[in-house]
Amino acid sequence: MFGLDPWQFWTIFAVTGFAGFVKGAIGFAMPLIMASAFASLLPPQVALAALILPVLTTNIHQALRQGPAAALQSTRNFRWHIGMVLVFLMVSAGLAKQIPQALMYALLGLPILAFALWQLAGRPMTLPIHHRRRAEIATGIVGGLYGGVSGIWGPPLVVLLLSLGVDKREQVRVQGVVFLLGAAGLTAAHLVSGILNAQTIPLSAVLCIPAFGGMLAGFALQDRMDVAQFRRWTLILLVITGLNLVRRALSDWI
Repeated sequence: MFGLDPWQFWTIFAVTGFAGFVKGAIGFAMPLIMASAFASLLPPQVALAALILPVLTTNIHQALRQGPAAALQSTRNFRWHIGMVLVFLMVSAGLAKQIPQALMYALLGLPILAFALWQLAGRPMTLPIHHRRRAEIATGIVGGLYGGVSGIWGPPLVVLLLSLGVDKREQVRVQGVVFLLGAAGLTAAHLVSGILNAQTIPLSAVLCIPAFGGMLAGFALQDRMDVAQFRRWTLILLVITGLNLVRRALSDWI
């Protein structure tokens, strides 16, 4: 079955469905969940290839859930962040081999963890509206720099959206737009690199099925959550993301 034992295939099938559910409910963390689980079940290049098409296609659906016009408006609303991410992804990509991954994981994970725990403790952090452009530029630069080196550019955007108190639907849509741009670049890059090939594309394509099934179930939950519940679960997921990044940093150092 795609060169895998049945238990391997059905395990990654189930993991993909769960990752899709989380993405549908909260709007992010799908690649993080899939990559963490796949790394212990599949060869590294197969693990990477397997998640590419599910991530790409679910981000298309997430970005366009309220229609192309809404997605375009979200792109305009956060154009400074998006522009900085794209520019600094390209700037930092060439530094990936020079900067220790463990250091980057720690420098990203610790502030995210501190921010989320601070918010969960009932100490809100808000950005005055007249500082919004500077906040977008700063978080875009941070996201782009980290993204080019580590492949992780989403958490600074989530922190920005939470700080600005963005509407739930807008938050999920903006995340979809930004993640879609990155996922499209990732797909193109690995079609060229050969990681996505005649052997791995069918597996990645099949995993789109549980990804979409999980995502639709997650959307149903997201639609029922009020703003406070959505915000709380987003912060909890940020805590988990931060802890995972710190864990990866420590495992590399040790």
